[in-house]
Amino acid sequence: MDTYKLGPIAKLNYKDGAFEMISPGTHVICAVTGEHILLDRLRYWSVERQEAYIDAAASLQAHQKQEQEQDNKED
Repeated sequence: MDTYKLGPIAKLNYKDGAFEMISPGTHVICAVTGEHILLDRLRYWSVERQEAYIDAAASLQAHQKQEQEQDNKED
């Protein structure tokens, strides 16, 4: 993706099944890969962590990392 053509990064409030625009923009950044995600292609996010993900694999990776961190805290 040509990032120089992108506008500002949007600030969103991620909700169940939808997101709310807090400050306008054209895209967000994947919390796992750092890739730019156009808002019209945004399909994966975490309400709990308020993070966006480029795809299902990145979402799963973030979920597994959180579980591992929680397991380490319990030990």
